[in-house]
Amino acid sequence: MNRRELVTLLGGAAVASSVSWPLAARAQQPAMPVIGFLHSASPAAFADLAAAFRKGLSETGYVEGQNVAIDYRWGEGHNERLPALAAELVRRQVAVIVTPVGTAATLAAKAATATIPIVFSTGADPVKIGLVASLNRPGGNVTGISDIGVQLGAKRVGLLQELLPGAARFAALVNPDNPGITEPFVAEMQTAASAIGRQIDIVTARTNGEIDTAFASLVKNRADAFLISPDTLFVTRRVQLVTLAARHAVPAIYHRR
Repeated sequence: MNRRELVTLLGGAAVASSVSWPLAARAQQPAMPVIGFLHSASPAAFADLAAAFRKGLSETGYVEGQNVAIDYRWGEGHNERLPALAAELVRRQVAVIVTPVGTAATLAAKAATATIPIVFSTGADPVKIGLVASLNRPGGNVTGISDIGVQLGAKRVGLLQELLPGAARFAALVNPDNPGITEPFVAEMQTAASAIGRQIDIVTARTNGEIDTAFASLVKNRADAFLISPDTLFVTRRVQLVTLAARHAVPAIYHRR
């Protein structure tokens, strides 16, 4: 299995860090190598991602079911399941673990193995959250790309101010169980809000019920608009979020369409 090809697959239009593979090829690969695909969301929410991954593989000569197998593991929106799912892939001795658009999944995979290569993409800074030692020399068995999604928090606050110049209070919905995304995202937004003299309330949620409670809180506090953290948890709840925003007529900014 040529792991450089896998890095290229995941590049796409993302802003890639300059990385090189840190490990020598693993010996004694089976005739049909197995790729472990680990994600915190549900298959339905990220069907386009899985399809794009398979398409990228085929463009480099690997066709699922013909000369490569893909073992999918989905957290269904529950990050607490990821360590066990990562351990399953390690026990199966997959050739490589891929964690596209998933900081929590990448951290779980890294904790599960120090030998199986891991290819990630994340919206967080991979150095700050401890995935790699540096961008140009990642070290260890982990490498990948960052799409700087977290760092756009300040830009989103600025956009809200342009769209709603009379607004005084914003709110942000974040996942407390994903600090690698949540902490830098909150810091970016708070700094930006302070710079323009706006207040931003941070509300947290990790379940459907907590999302309902969070919305009730921001409506009660008369938030003029809210932002959604770039967390895959909220992609799996996107119908609920859009429905609540429409019901309460609260302007919102999402990180995906």
